[in-house]
Amino acid sequence: MSGPENAPEGGGPRPGEGVKVLPVGEHALLLECADGEASAALHAELLRRRRAGELPTVREVVPAARTVLLDGVDDPDRLAVLVAGWEIPPLDSRPAPVVELPVRYDGADLAEVAEAWGVRPEEVAGIHSAVEYRVAFCGFAPGFGYLTGLPARYEVPRRATPRTAVPAGSVALAGPYTGVYPRSSPGGWQLIGRTDEVLWDPGREPAALLAPGTRVRFLPRRAEAG
Repeated sequence: MSGPENAPEGGGPRPGEGVKVLPVGEHALLLECADGEASAALHAELLRRRRAGELPTVREVVPAARTVLLDGVDDPDRLAVLVAGWEIPPLDSRPAPVVELPVRYDGADLAEVAEAWGVRPEEVAGIHSAVEYRVAFCGFAPGFGYLTGLPARYEVPRRATPRTAVPAGSVALAGPYTGVYPRSSPGGWQLIGRTDEVLWDPGREPAALLAPGTRVRFLPRRAEAG
C-alpha cells in the first residue's frame, strides 16, 4: 500500500513515501519506517490523532525500533489509506515530559565500557549523563524503555554471556540503546550504574515511569551516597 504520488513539500516524512503498511491478521496493521526517528514521529502523530478523536478505532498502538503496530483495528484497509495520506510533523517539534534519574555509576561492566570508549572508568558518568535521552519504545519487560541519544561512537555490544540475574534499577548499554532494568531479571546488557527510582509500579498511574516519547536525564550520584 502506498500514499499519493504528489506529496506536498515540507511537513516531515509521510508513510506513503517511506513507510510500508503491512496487514497483520484480520484486525492489525504493521507500519514499517525507514529508521527509529521516523517511527517515533509516526507514533507521536498516531497518539495525537487518537487523543483528538481523529483516529478510527484502534485498541493498541505499539512502537518498536522501526515499526508501529496497530492492533484491534475495525477496518484495516480504510485506516491504511488514511495513514498513507498523512503529513507527519518532525519529532523534535513536540514537547515531551522529562524524567530525571539519579544514578550511581558503579556498574559491574563500568571498567569494560570505559576501555571500549577509550576513557578512564571515572569519566563514563560524565559522558553518559551529558546526553538527553528519549524513550524510543518499550519492550523486553514491563517498564523497560529503549533510550536513544548516546552518540554512535559510544555504542557497545551485548555481553557474550548474559547474566542470569541483573539487579532492578541497573542502568545498562547495548548497541545504540541505554536501558534501565525495572526488576531483577536475566540480561546481557553492559551494566554501568544503578538507580533507586521505581520504573514499574502497577499501583501507579501510569505504571511505567518511562513511556515512549519521554525525555530522560541521568544525574550522577556518588556511589557511597547510596
